[in-house]
Amino acid sequence: MNLQLLKELHRHIDVSCVRAENTMDEIRQMILNAKQYQFICAFSMPCFTPYLADALKSEPHIHTGGVVGFPSGADTTLSKVQQSTQLLEAGCQELDMVMAVGALKSKDYQYVEQDIAQVVQTAKKVPVKVIIETAYLNDSELETACKIVSEAGAAFVKSGTGWANIPVSADTIRKMRTAADAHVKIKAAGGIRTLDHILEMQEAGCDRFGIGVQTAVRIMAEAEMRLGSLERV
Repeated sequence: MNLQLLKELHRHIDVSCVRAENTMDEIRQMILNAKQYQFICAFSMPCFTPYLADALKSEPHIHTGGVVGFPSGADTTLSKVQQSTQLLEAGCQELDMVMAVGALKSKDYQYVEQDIAQVVQTAKKVPVKVIIETAYLNDSELETACKIVSEAGAAFVKSGTGWANIPVSADTIRKMRTAADAHVKIKAAGGIRTLDHILEMQEAGCDRFGIGVQTAVRIMAEAEMRLGSLERV
């Protein structure tokens, strides 16, 4: 058991309200939860991002995250660059962009790399996490996607948007960790429901976990109980 991870778990969790149906009331609740647990980053859909950034500006340890090309990744590169610019101007300190999944599957690798690289260049020092939607990729496509993300200069390769109905697995994380360059971190997202799932993926090489805020709060309660029982031994 990784006691250090349990103690610092909140600093490895990005919380989100990025479903189409999420409301302003849910965004407000996420902000309260983010402040309570000091999660490392919080995400909303772009229409709520200026509000989210303003609410978190007094919390230096909680980043505001923005989603780009979300959830399909099929926006034009110009659109993704414009979205990135707007989100950065709104106060975002991290960007999670969706790769052009269909272009990758069509083997238009140059387009995919340039699409990512232009967002990375727009973001400058703000870290970009590239969502490759592993649920839709075979092993060869997954490997290629991770290599392209690495070449394009992104900070993270991320497993999914969470909109696919296939939970991310530790095996997928291992494949991503093997394929990506060593300096590129791994973020898991999609179907993360338990502390044990997180611990398994951390063992496989995962650095960050994207979780819906209600589930994240439940996992934090589970972690606190687990940590308490271990410290009493």
